[in-house]
Amino acid sequence: MPETTPSDGLTLPRIGFGTAMLKGRPGAEAVGSALRAGYRLIDSAFNYENEGAVGAAVRASDVPRDEVIVTSKLPGRHHAHDAAIAAVEESVYRTGLDHLDLYLIHWPNPSQYRYVEAWEALIHARERGLVRAIGVSNFLPEHIDRLVEATGVVPAVNQVELHPYFPQDEQRAYDASRGIVTEAWSPIGRAGEMLRDPVLTQVANAHGASVAEVILAWHARLGVVPLPKATAPDRQRQNLSAVDLELLDADVDAIASLARPDGRNNDQDPAVYEEF
Repeated sequence: MPETTPSDGLTLPRIGFGTAMLKGRPGAEAVGSALRAGYRLIDSAFNYENEGAVGAAVRASDVPRDEVIVTSKLPGRHHAHDAAIAAVEESVYRTGLDHLDLYLIHWPNPSQYRYVEAWEALIHARERGLVRAIGVSNFLPEHIDRLVEATGVVPAVNQVELHPYFPQDEQRAYDASRGIVTEAWSPIGRAGEMLRDPVLTQVANAHGASVAEVILAWHARLGVVPLPKATAPDRQRQNLSAVDLELLDADVDAIASLARPDGRNNDQDPAVYEEF
């Protein structure tokens, strides 16, 4: 049951593999293990400084290249058009691949007010064949509206912080109305207090599953593509299979009760937060 974006025709699996902080040989080994486990969506970023490790793992894998969706993201310091094009080129060179499959603007950085210029650059990068599909990360509805009004091009993906404490109901509804797939970073809340939450623990016990598995199944139930990170092969396989766990409506209702107005992990509100 894949997610499909009508805007770009990009088909995404129900779960992807996050790679933040996975670098060098250990990072490449973790990505290689994830590919062997069955992951086909690998999420990286220019600022993760691990595009080389990701590319090395993809090149060494027995998985056919056209079955793997390699993602990277444009940093805020390169929003100017020519700098953005150079950054995409550099990302492709770093991976050692002939193209990337999905490229996102990492943050809108609204005070710079150059994210439309960056978006135009990604459109040109797609036209050149450097990337297959383009999208955004941490964009609010007003940011996306401005992109579409300026270019007529709708992002394929919007990757945002999303977990039971911050379910992003309005953002998800907006993305769906635009035909945009919502991806979730920090889907299990950075493995903090959420994994000890009594409501989630009760649901997990009822299903004979871990709290992390329940949370990932909840994402799949919402139609969101979570991007958990795990280095241990057993945990990678558990996360991958978690999206097949069938939650009851009562489970989903119970998890919905956990939403908090201040549910973000580090107060990274895209309306004001910026990352370069």
